[in-house]
Amino acid sequence: MTRISILPRPGVLRDPDFRRLFAATAFGQLGDRVVFLALPLVALTALQADEFQVGLLTTMTTAGSLLVGLPAGAWVDRMRKRSVLISTDLARALVLLTIPLAWWADLLSIWWLYAVALVHGVLTVFFDVAYVSYLPHLVGRDHLMESNSKLSAIRSTTSISGPGLAGPMVDCVGAPVTVLVGSAGMALSGVLAIGIRKRERKPEPSRPPQLGREIRDGLKFVLRNPGLRAIMLGDATFNLFLVMYQAMLLVFLEREIGLGSFGIGAVLSGMGGGALVGALVATRISRWVGQGPVIWLAPLVTCPPTALMASARPGWSVYAAAVGLAGLSLGGVVRVVAQSSFQQVLAPDRLLGRVSATARFVSWGGIPLGGLSGGALGSAFGATATLWIGAVGMTLSAVPTFLSPLRSMRTAPKEEAAALVRRRMGT
Repeated sequence: MTRISILPRPGVLRDPDFRRLFAATAFGQLGDRVVFLALPLVALTALQADEFQVGLLTTMTTAGSLLVGLPAGAWVDRMRKRSVLISTDLARALVLLTIPLAWWADLLSIWWLYAVALVHGVLTVFFDVAYVSYLPHLVGRDHLMESNSKLSAIRSTTSISGPGLAGPMVDCVGAPVTVLVGSAGMALSGVLAIGIRKRERKPEPSRPPQLGREIRDGLKFVLRNPGLRAIMLGDATFNLFLVMYQAMLLVFLEREIGLGSFGIGAVLSGMGGGALVGALVATRISRWVGQGPVIWLAPLVTCPPTALMASARPGWSVYAAAVGLAGLSLGGVVRVVAQSSFQQVLAPDRLLGRVSATARFVSWGGIPLGGLSGGALGSAFGATATLWIGAVGMTLSAVPTFLSPLRSMRTAPKEEAAALVRRRMGT
């Protein structure tokens, strides 16, 4: 009888450079998850922010995608991606460090939080573009699905441990001091990335650098491919309503359900648990269902149960509804692993940064609007109504990919087929 295990096999973890990236990802994501919980709680508990201010804080956190989303790809394609990873991690650590320092000096205000969130968000855009673009160089395109799955697994693990650590810390030492843990995590991530020995050659463009032309090249490549177009439109819809939902989730749990920091951390850790399961089974599900179909099936199956939270009441129903949020995380990771591998296989090396940035710009462009809309809807109609709207919108994000060639595309194009597509597109 054959034993089946969902635990990831070593595979690419045998490569010492990938292990260093894996460890850096663990610390960086731990810091990020702590900040994700602690930053709005600084606004809610230390500064007594209202619903609109919390929504605006979410907007500032994600506004970098709109401000530098497209040029970031062109700039990253001119640089060594590893260097970008290191510098942005260390810079984010320093920016976050100003929050506890300002709090100790009695200078902290909501405007200070807005500024930190904005700068941190801009740096995160550069980090994420470089991260996605560096992976094919580090592991090779044949190992992308495995590598993305393992990195998603460690990100999901920190999604459990991060809120689980941050919740009690907020109760014990306060939200501003808890941000220190996020800062330390990102600093450790940058230090570990310094140890990665595999370095790229500095890109040498065949033509003089022209930012406008370089941005157009990335846009042209993405928009000419129906699969990538559908992925971006589906992501844009999903992210808009997800952030709208998330902007009011903490408000709903803290003010309408009456959960403390520990309870909120438990709910978010449950979401992390769902993401971890998704990362462990993502490759198997993609092979079973098909890499294209899983991209539209995942939101269609896992988004509707998020409406359970909107009808929850103090007591056991909150934690029952949290199971729906765990399912949302599971489906999100399965979808992202499939579509990230699709994108990385199809994009040529010289356009990896721009394709990643273009996809991020379109997919994440609505996130600031989602935070602002979530705050406005929460102020006008309450957090509960906003959660209902978010659940419906996230479910509808399956439509663009269902109506595209991805509906029946079981695997991403192989290297030869991807090269043929690129030649036909003039890239």
